[in-house]
Amino acid sequence: MLDPAHVNSFIEFRLFEKGLSQNTAKAYRADLKLFDLFLGENGTGEVTQDSLIDFIFHMKAKKYSPLSIARAIVSVKNLYKFLVRRGTLKKSPFEDMEPFKRGKNIPDALTMEDIDRLLSAPDMSKKEGIRDRAMLELLYSAGVRVSELLSVELTDINLEDKVLRCFGKGSKERMVPIGDYVVESVAAYIDIRQQFLKGFSPHLFVTRRGTKFTRMGVWKMVKQYARKAGIQKDVYPHIFRHSFATHLLAGGADLRSVQEMLGHADISTTQIYTHVDRSRLKGIHKKFHPRG
Repeated sequence: MLDPAHVNSFIEFRLFEKGLSQNTAKAYRADLKLFDLFLGENGTGEVTQDSLIDFIFHMKAKKYSPLSIARAIVSVKNLYKFLVRRGTLKKSPFEDMEPFKRGKNIPDALTMEDIDRLLSAPDMSKKEGIRDRAMLELLYSAGVRVSELLSVELTDINLEDKVLRCFGKGSKERMVPIGDYVVESVAAYIDIRQQFLKGFSPHLFVTRRGTKFTRMGVWKMVKQYARKAGIQKDVYPHIFRHSFATHLLAGGADLRSVQEMLGHADISTTQIYTHVDRSRLKGIHKKFHPRG
């Protein structure tokens, strides 16, 4: 069984010294609770590599996704690494364990034609259309997460220098360049933004009631325009981020630059998008090459 005090100390360490986001900390705690319940239900005393291997098969049997299983393994391993660093343990039972391999989930990306149709869908004769166009442009041009979009304040965007300040996971700040289309769309929205407000709001994007957007509000807006544009593929807010990265790499951008713009701590996360483009190239080869 896991010591609750050790778990609490580990979570606090990840939060305050490693800059972990609250959501990720909750996920870590949930993973460790699941592992602890497994240990209790299976009468396991000493934690060994076999304990973790049995836990993996237990999660597979319960139909957990490969991503959830991989994250749970990271949570357990990081707890024991922390206990070794703190001197509570001399050695982690998982120190020599082979890494768990899972198939990379290759994210979907929209085509340039789909993007053009989506960005042209809002009715620019209406104030809501002007606002929505600016939001869609920013999602695609800056590759921001929905949480980052919702947190953008008026002072975070510099239209003259064409740069956006974002606060990503763990409140880490980064500066992302934005293109001319975004500058034009956001400038048009700022000109009529006051029409949405009854008082003051620091947030760049506000609803018709003058309040901050919710994730569900953005999700519904994106779905609405995808239907209007006649796009058959499942379209959701995060697909703009996938498309942003895929299109940059397809256009010749280097991996490190894309990593910085996305705010990824680990370049291996960014490398997933090279697989997306590789899949696209394979499709083109198969379609057009005489020996495809």
